[in-house]
Amino acid sequence: MSSQKITLTPPRKSGWQLPALVLLLGLVWVLVWQQLQALADWLTYDLIGLLPETHLGESINFFLYDVPKILMLLAGMIFLVTFIRSFFSPERTRAALGGRREGIGNVLAAGLGVLTPFCSCSAVPLFIGFVESGIPLGVTFSFLIATPVVNEIALAMLFGLFGWQIAGLYLVSGLTIAVVGGLLIGRLQPEKYVEEFVWQVKVGQASDVTYKPTWDDRIRDAGRSTKEIVGKVWLFVVIGIGIGAGIHGYVPEDFLVNVMGREAWWSVPTAVLLGVPLYANAAGIIPVVHALMEKGAALGTVLAFMMSVVALSLPEMLILKRVIKLRLIAIFIGIVAVAIIFTGYLFNWVIG
Repeated sequence: MSSQKITLTPPRKSGWQLPALVLLLGLVWVLVWQQLQALADWLTYDLIGLLPETHLGESINFFLYDVPKILMLLAGMIFLVTFIRSFFSPERTRAALGGRREGIGNVLAAGLGVLTPFCSCSAVPLFIGFVESGIPLGVTFSFLIATPVVNEIALAMLFGLFGWQIAGLYLVSGLTIAVVGGLLIGRLQPEKYVEEFVWQVKVGQASDVTYKPTWDDRIRDAGRSTKEIVGKVWLFVVIGIGIGAGIHGYVPEDFLVNVMGREAWWSVPTAVLLGVPLYANAAGIIPVVHALMEKGAALGTVLAFMMSVVALSLPEMLILKRVIKLRLIAIFIGIVAVAIIFTGYLFNWVIG
């Protein structure tokens, strides 16, 4: 006998005070954001007394401007994304993809991979849940590719730093990689490369009782998540900005143009090869991307480097090793790497 699903609503209702406070803080955020460059200039050239035409002056000014800018952007975007994410869950994602065929299923899975950006530690339970739900493996891999490739923090920070055109190119290319990669993996009959125990696992049924959070609950959860994530990654951000500041102030522009410019045909695959073994979160790699582009590096080459770092991270590959065999992991890495290289060349050609 099936039990009826019950939705519980907390007895208390959301008031207007907390949403109003969030809107006020958002206004303060915008006003402070607009004054960051002036503040960095005052600190660098007036208070410290450095000259703007010197390497040290350029580096310090870049650092003092980018640290608050990127941390503010990071905190704001994490809060917003976490708030939106509260309306999604792995169960809803599996339900939305259940029964979908390849093609449409791959497109839908890639889109959901962007909207439901679970961390790499969720890769195994999500993978098992998708298999248990009867979702084709090719569709499942479109979701798993899109989740890290189109990283929500990277997308938001690219929008804030470079505008909607570059952020849009990043989004479209990431979705294309996820869809095409999933379709190709699906054609290779990957079932034989999945560990046997995965097919025998039955994911527990969702609870019959569902708690529906209020708006205040969602805001508080977003605030806690923002504090926790920023607390974990701020040091990586500062280190990344420090590297970027050094590149901005001391690395000759001609050198970067020759190494990562459009004219060097080998720059894109080299950037991807460098990015694959590295592990860095999007928040730490974006400042380096920013500095490289300001020094004249080609957009496609830099984005290819960034996408390879965040999409083919070593921790996620080690986690996936628990449920799929090395050959399928190698196929996964190869397809995504080739797609990223192609995207890098395409961006360099279009922008050039």
